[in-house]
Amino acid sequence: MNMKLSKIALGVAAVGMMSAATSASAETWRFGLEEIEGSVQHGYAVEFKKLVEEKTDGEVTVELLPYGSWGSTYSALYDAIQGGSIPLGFGSGALGGTVPESQLLSLNFVMPADQMKTVEVLNSPEFLKSDPWQEAFRERGLVPLAELAEGYQVWTTNKAIEEPADMDGLQIRVMDNSLLREAYKAYGAAPISIAYGELYSALQQGQAEGNIQPVFAHEEMGFYEVQDYMIFAKQAQFVATLMGNSDWYEGLDDEHQAMLDEVTAELVETGHDIQSEFNSTRLDTIKENSDINIIELNDEQRKKFREMADPVRDTFAEDVGERGKKALDILVEEFNSDDAE
Repeated sequence: MNMKLSKIALGVAAVGMMSAATSASAETWRFGLEEIEGSVQHGYAVEFKKLVEEKTDGEVTVELLPYGSWGSTYSALYDAIQGGSIPLGFGSGALGGTVPESQLLSLNFVMPADQMKTVEVLNSPEFLKSDPWQEAFRERGLVPLAELAEGYQVWTTNKAIEEPADMDGLQIRVMDNSLLREAYKAYGAAPISIAYGELYSALQQGQAEGNIQPVFAHEEMGFYEVQDYMIFAKQAQFVATLMGNSDWYEGLDDEHQAMLDEVTAELVETGHDIQSEFNSTRLDTIKENSDINIIELNDEQRKKFREMADPVRDTFAEDVGERGKKALDILVEEFNSDDAE
């Protein structure tokens, strides 16, 4: 080989080595979602991906894994995050089986009716970084990174619900969460658990008489088509915790951990805006495509439900222990205002 060809060969080899090194140094963060594309979680995750990739100059790529791409049960996603095959993901109502203390976010009338205040407090260092909240997750190989409130949990039924007596004996579907069952038993209802994919037909056939979902889920799954009333009690928001595998998180350098804090802090208001727009648009769609009756409970009506829900806080503390009680106390203290629930 002549000298000129040798130089060209060396140059090509050098470029190849540089490309290989760049490829080897690049990271891919797999991000598991409990919801499908076009959902609130997906909207948040798209913004998360954009910010992470911008802030790392492409050193990190975020791969989004919507519902169905990792399995068919939420526990499969949680197991994958605990095992590290999916280092990032959301956990919400069903997470109680993995992190019992997380059921705190399902308690009724703990959070204020002010949605923005809710997300600010949930993501404040006083709560999110508190020892009891962090320890509850870390003990299970997880670390909580942010809280995403996805909108009010709204009731749908085939009769008007305006006071607790209207719930007497109502077979209302709840997520597989013991504290949610206790909450609705306190109202006098008869809560039942039905697989999400079977819920539409169960409502249609009368196997369930009521349902609890954020507005976007009622619209997305068509639940409103087989129910006559939609009731806004502002008793709770649907909250998903963004969590990471603890070994993966601890393996990140300080710079990447700080970057994650920056990203989640920037997304607090963004997440609120996403869910507000999403649920508003979906409610308009429901109104346009049905004659469902919308009921918004007033403060006096809400107070009656709240008084019946308050004892469930003690049930929560008894079931999950002192650490859960401390996390609840911190949250209530941070909501210390005139409209705190």
